[in-house]
Amino acid sequence: MTDENDRAVQAAIDGELRLLDPGVRASTALVSELLDPEFTEIGASGRRWDAESILTVTSAGTVSPEAPIEASRMSGEVLAPGIVHLTYFTVHQGYRAWRSSLWRLTETGWRMYFHQGTPAADDRP
Repeated sequence: MTDENDRAVQAAIDGELRLLDPGVRASTALVSELLDPEFTEIGASGRRWDAESILTVTSAGTVSPEAPIEASRMSGEVLAPGIVHLTYFTVHQGYRAWRSSLWRLTETGWRMYFHQGTPAADDRP
């Protein structure tokens, strides 16, 4: 992987970790900076979300500092210039999920364009 690709993957990982942070999630402004205006998500619940509906949920404080989302096995791949695909595993209050995100480089920086969560029976790859 090139240095440029390494930097792109690290920028996406940094953004993903910020979105998992309870303090960031509680701020509509901070989450808005990280979501692409065209953002969509297919949640682990099977529900489809857009940026506006996600902002409503995250600002409600659904993740507290006392019960943070634990992320592991995060890795990324540059799919094309300005597009990074991340995958990782999360545990939150006993709920396990595999997660996949697409990040794209915009004029204002790296933003999450798409996210999908899939329930996991266990944490094996």
